Amino acid sequence: MNTYFFYDLETTGLNKTFDQILQFAAIRTDMAFNEIQRYNIKVKLRPDIIPSPDASITHRISIAESMQGINEFEAISQIHRLINQPNTISIGYNTSKFDDEFLRFSFHRNLLPPYNHQYKNGCRRMDLLPITNIYYLHKREVLNWPEIDGKPSMRLEEISEANQLATGQAHNAMVDVEASVELARRFSSTAPEIWQYLSGYFERDIDAKRITEMPLSFQSIACTNRIGLMIGNEYGSENNYQIPVLLIGNSIPYPKQSLWLRLDQPDLFDIPAEKTIVIRKKYGEPNIILPAHQRYWDTLSQDRQGIVEENQDWLQSHTQQFHKIIQYHRKFTYPQIPDLDIEAALYQRKFLSTQELNLCREFHQTKDLAKRVEILQKFEEIEMRQLASRLLCRNYPNDNLPEMLTKDFEDYMSRVNPKNEDDAYQDHKGNKRTTPLQALTDIKKLKTELALDKQQIELLDELEGYIKSYFGRD
Repeated sequence: MNTYFFYDLETTGLNKTFDQILQFAAIRTDMAFNEIQRYNIKVKLRPDIIPSPDASITHRISIAESMQGINEFEAISQIHRLINQPNTISIGYNTSKFDDEFLRFSFHRNLLPPYNHQYKNGCRRMDLLPITNIYYLHKREVLNWPEIDGKPSMRLEEISEANQLATGQAHNAMVDVEASVELARRFSSTAPEIWQYLSGYFERDIDAKRITEMPLSFQSIACTNRIGLMIGNEYGSENNYQIPVLLIGNSIPYPKQSLWLRLDQPDLFDIPAEKTIVIRKKYGEPNIILPAHQRYWDTLSQDRQGIVEENQDWLQSHTQQFHKIIQYHRKFTYPQIPDLDIEAALYQRKFLSTQELNLCREFHQTKDLAKRVEILQKFEEIEMRQLASRLLCRNYPNDNLPEMLTKDFEDYMSRVNPKNEDDAYQDHKGNKRTTPLQALTDIKKLKTELALDKQQIELLDELEGYIKSYFGRD
């Protein structure tokens, strides 16, 4: 039996590579949204994490509270089992752009398969945010839509308040999960045919079939070109959360990625091929692409429709330039980042071998520390040994670990708390890990620039004291 697994995270910050989960909340329901079971997992703050001050005043989890949870290794292992239960549809609000990627990196550094919940044993994923965008565009009467400064807001906490979806503090993971369940229930009950249709976009085969069935716009030498409307909250209310796009084929090095040229780019003919905006999409994953039927197309402004027609005419009459755009994006490969830390290298590493997967499985199955150290030494790659070594040192620091592990962890911690900020770890996108000095600077800035309530000030004071005490920063 399929089940929905609604979930939400509260984290120490926004860096999906280096930050950690502090609270994981989930509600499993049947396909009619009847609750089966709920889960609320509190995760202990790791010794190598410097919480973001912004995050701290948002979710309001104190340092003292964060010390009461179970360690990350045990928490993430539990989460992995739950989300990988056969026939689970994991779902949440904006999960595809944040929570799910956060989980992948958490699974990776804890020696767990990071992608199984996306496709294995009947599991798949959905995201309520693009579904909400489409209900706003085409079935607006189902909700009261909040506005901020005269513009619609798609923030879950504001939609929840406007429609009384859940009660309690926003940015508490369980409250947000309750709101997500109720939001999905309302969508399904008020317009079930739309819910079922949109659910299909999160099934790989259905999504791929719908794209191949989209009306043919024109045929170029390189590929069959079809025009659709890509739905995404990132395109903003000023664009009605959608952009017109043209299919230009699939990536050659990454064949699971379809490529879509944005068609409302003014003066497209003056933009170099490498500067044109092309969105990469995997089948069964956001963003949703609606066919360019007239009822959908009419939600574009006349000005944007005019730009699309002009660009489409130019592409058809300037085939050489069009083929340069197609060739550049189809052949594009992501650059390899040298010396990328193993925790940030998920996307540029090859999949683990059968032997490595078996060792990871053995590592999780045993509870004996000496056995885990023995398994660690069997990994052929030093990077896998580093992951396992850090895992033991950060989760079991008081268990008399071998010096070879603790010495390596000391070296790692020297870059977590660097003397020179330029030496801080960077993720695969070049974003720096939060350092103690940066956090103290941010605390001072927040206290100066924001009107904080009493609890927020106390949270920042506690965080400041923790950083100065634990990391020796003034």
